[in-house]
Amino acid sequence: MLGESPYPRRQSANGYAFWDNAVTDIWSESGFTKAVNRATSLRNFIKMLLVARGDLTAERLTQINIVQLNKERLISQLAELFNHLLDQGFLLLNASLVLSSRPVQQEAKFWLPFMQTLLQELSLTRQSIQLVLLGNVAKTIGKLPEAYKFSRFVAEHPYNISFIHNPSVLDFFRPFDFLRR
Repeated sequence: MLGESPYPRRQSANGYAFWDNAVTDIWSESGFTKAVNRATSLRNFIKMLLVARGDLTAERLTQINIVQLNKERLISQLAELFNHLLDQGFLLLNASLVLSSRPVQQEAKFWLPFMQTLLQELSLTRQSIQLVLLGNVAKTIGKLPEAYKFSRFVAEHPYNISFIHNPSVLDFFRPFDFLRR
């Protein structure tokens, strides 16, 4: 699963796409924790998973709606979410692997040779890989000749509100039920 770039805070860095290391707990008495709300892509990813599960609807995504959820059967720690992803074989990588003062699109161009090599090596060992490309920067990886050896799922970046409501995104992630305890 390819995102765009790391979160822009030193305490957030851990080398995984979408996983903000500054976030421990998902839930608070007022809905999501402040740390989840600060990580917009992560917050929208979790909201999408809640909609995919049927716990929320696209029209009911407020903190009040989140407070009212029965969280008894939901994970409570962010590490649990990402362990579910990793257990299902997801590699969580950003198209731009470092945060710099350059625009993300420009920084990602420097990483294209690495991405090409990575895809080439993956194709030698596993043909059944599916690339999950989230966002415009990640979509550029999908245009590499090496990427055409794999099936691809392409969607907007979770930073966009439309990600939460996108029927293809919901259909893709629903079977995984990553928020289950």
